[in-house]
Amino acid sequence: MMADSSAILRVALAQINVTVGDLSGNTKKILTYLDNAREVGADIVVFPELTITGYPPEDLVFKPQFIDDNRRYLEEVIRATKDITAVVGFVDAQRDVYNAAAFISNGKLVGVYHKIFLPTYGVFDEDRYFQSGNVCPVYSLPGVDVGVNICEDIWYAMGPTVVQADAGAHVVMNINGSPFEVGRADHRRSFVSTRAIDNGIYICYVNMVGGQDELVFDGGSMILNPKGEVIAQGKRFDEDLIVADLDIATVLRHRLKTPRHRKQSLVYMGQDIGSEVVTVADGLSSLPKPPLTPPEVERLSTVAEVYAALVTGTRDYVRKSGFQRVLIGLSGGIDSTLVAAIASDALGPESVIGVAMPSRYNPSESQDDAELLAKNFGLEFHAISIEPTFKVMLSTLSGIFEGTEPNVAEENIQARIRGNLLMAISNKFGWLVLTTGNKSEMAMGYATLYGDMAGGFAVIKDVPKILVYELSTYRNSLQEADLIPMRVIEKAPSAELRPDQTDQDSLPPYPILDGILKAYVEEDQSFQEILGLGYDEATVKQVLSGVDRNEYKRRQAPPGVKITPRAFGRDRRLPLVNKYRNF
Repeated sequence: MMADSSAILRVALAQINVTVGDLSGNTKKILTYLDNAREVGADIVVFPELTITGYPPEDLVFKPQFIDDNRRYLEEVIRATKDITAVVGFVDAQRDVYNAAAFISNGKLVGVYHKIFLPTYGVFDEDRYFQSGNVCPVYSLPGVDVGVNICEDIWYAMGPTVVQADAGAHVVMNINGSPFEVGRADHRRSFVSTRAIDNGIYICYVNMVGGQDELVFDGGSMILNPKGEVIAQGKRFDEDLIVADLDIATVLRHRLKTPRHRKQSLVYMGQDIGSEVVTVADGLSSLPKPPLTPPEVERLSTVAEVYAALVTGTRDYVRKSGFQRVLIGLSGGIDSTLVAAIASDALGPESVIGVAMPSRYNPSESQDDAELLAKNFGLEFHAISIEPTFKVMLSTLSGIFEGTEPNVAEENIQARIRGNLLMAISNKFGWLVLTTGNKSEMAMGYATLYGDMAGGFAVIKDVPKILVYELSTYRNSLQEADLIPMRVIEKAPSAELRPDQTDQDSLPPYPILDGILKAYVEEDQSFQEILGLGYDEATVKQVLSGVDRNEYKRRQAPPGVKITPRAFGRDRRLPLVNKYRNF
């Protein structure tokens, strides 16, 4: 269809925080944002991927009743679309099951788009649940043609976006459940900009926001013009309604000047993809359109966005799981200190309880640091000595341990006593235990099963040790006072399970360890490739051996926030029994 030279489409992107399985709560939020979009005079409001079910629904999709219920709630949304058009994600079942987007206008379901490219890498496993679609509909509203596709579909240069543009779309709505990792926001902006430029169209990219299990969705929704310029941008890590007016004649002018679409041979990634045009006679709003004043969106530094992701993931995991308070073992060390700061910012200090559990090996300054941290953040604080219990355990085991020298067994007894105490308090009061191990420790197995690994959520399990320090310094920079005591940041890290112990007795220096771990865990570099980076051979062997032999420990760790490109857990799946070694 030829663009109407006077057509202005007002688009609203509803960047919302939904919860997997909360069909009623998610639908209520959709209805609220439909009202919000109507108030600003939007012609069309676009919601994220699988809005009704939450993303990712995983094996809930295997439950026929779940699919039926999600469709029932979609009908409620359809009835609520008076004088507005909406794009809403849901699970569709038509002889098979699809990750779908409903195109709804004025109380009618106009059409359904089925996601074509299903990701099966990293944290994604959509081929397990969904069939691929093969039709790219374009919805023809008065003066403007609109295409809709879903998340991964826009990653492909010769995918649904180019099919829809070739069929006449002036605007493509891409709905997403794209989780956070460091650097991904810039990458998204880059490739979405390229799609807009290559096809000479507006692209409206809406992403969900909030935490779901180990994933954090960071929002950052955006609207780009045919030049690839961002003309409206959503907040990061917060709900938002992003509104912009699209001058549809811009698309026509761009295509007249850049007629590449006439020349290219359309071979769509070897896929049998078709298109169809669906006419929507009354798809534009008749409501008044108040003037728009796009807000300024702060650009976050890398450390700031990681901290925001950790706060968001912790808040949503705790609150969506139904817990009111959390419990942290405060050792006076940097890891538990950072976890306490994150939990305080996520949940409010009144919801965080810190417990120091000193033994004979803990210097008095460690408890002092833990108590000062609790005072600085306004946390409830308790101190429970493990020394009496430790003595009883040593006495109980004295017979079978007779004739042996103290080793890691005695060290781990202390960690397990602490784990038992925290879990007892958790059981008594219904508080969720947050564990405090970082990625460097988890990689090397420098943690105790049923001890410091015992808990419900591992806040910093994907945070390398060096980044722990950077995050702590960043948190202090947010206020004039050093809420995280400088002595905690400056002292040598230690498990304090034997006299004069430091982490470096057992591990390489953290700058070296973290560099090797990034190469091996996140980039899958080989032993020889890592040696080529300049690391010592013995150190590389120590690290790679430590990672490989501790997979069984990590498999038993609680879930935690993913922030790196390759997190332990659902993002990295290796067999527990594994004899392969390349060093």
